[in-house]
Amino acid sequence: MKILVIQNRMGIGDMIMFLPFVKAISNYYGEKISLMVKKNTKASEYLNEEKYIKEIIYLERSEVENRHAGVKGFFNLIKDFKDKKFDKVFIFNSSIRFYMAAKIGGIKDINCYKLFKKKNQHIIETAKKFIRDTLKVDVKENPSINPKPDTVAQAKKNYSINNEEINIVLGTGGSGETKRIPSEIFIEVMKKTLKKGRCKFFIATGNAREEIKILDQITKSDLKEFCIPLNNLNIGKIIPIIKNCDVSICNDSSFSHLSAALNIPTIVLMADTPLVYGSYSSLMHPILPEGENTVSHDTLGKNKISPAEIQKKLEEILSNIF
Repeated sequence: MKILVIQNRMGIGDMIMFLPFVKAISNYYGEKISLMVKKNTKASEYLNEEKYIKEIIYLERSEVENRHAGVKGFFNLIKDFKDKKFDKVFIFNSSIRFYMAAKIGGIKDINCYKLFKKKNQHIIETAKKFIRDTLKVDVKENPSINPKPDTVAQAKKNYSINNEEINIVLGTGGSGETKRIPSEIFIEVMKKTLKKGRCKFFIATGNAREEIKILDQITKSDLKEFCIPLNNLNIGKIIPIIKNCDVSICNDSSFSHLSAALNIPTIVLMADTPLVYGSYSSLMHPILPEGENTVSHDTLGKNKISPAEIQKKLEEILSNIF
């Protein structure tokens, strides 16, 4: 049986959030899954070791690669479905486009969200209901990523990661300016943590100008000797490094999702996006802006994240590890 799953939300975080549902489909049928996703999920960099995934198929709908865009792209989708000869498809979307392409493309068993019902869909609860309704399965597990043990061991050797030290991931980047917590907050937490013992900080961020600015402010401080920047590595190289760490402190970014999926306790600094993005996994520990009971778009709370609250949660997590 050939099964296709289509997950067309953007970005690494959204992709990781859907992994338990993809895995549930694979487990139910006892078959590996073909996964169709957008290229900016970078799925092949962190899902290539997952045994329940047969292949990653990228949707090409950008200015550079537009094979699946527009009317012509619709017919290319149909051709791809026909060529692959899928038996079933699960579409995590209310898209009439994907539904019709699958139908014309010869897929007999089509499962998708209710058509024309995109408004106010909860990213997790809608997916849970979809799997419950189609497979009668309740999905409760955390997302997980499982790199090869030998790559994890090699990263530990390459970066001289010592179990006697506290190894911390700092996810200082973010896709939007309002998500990026000021460097001063990270620096304050770093200095207080160093007073507790020897630490190594792996700084995970992108190479956008504002992200590099925060990275420079941290690495050019008097904490430089304790910092290892990871901005010039791809996701596949960073994954085994994170897996060797004890805890992560991250903005709402790709690295908060990756860290939690790697079974690393992850403190998520929630400044300006819905709380679900920092709380859907039991490995996530959200820190909200001071004075806020929840967080959503336009909370604009990056300057109200309390270093003391981060430190409190960090020490609680570390007390259970060391």
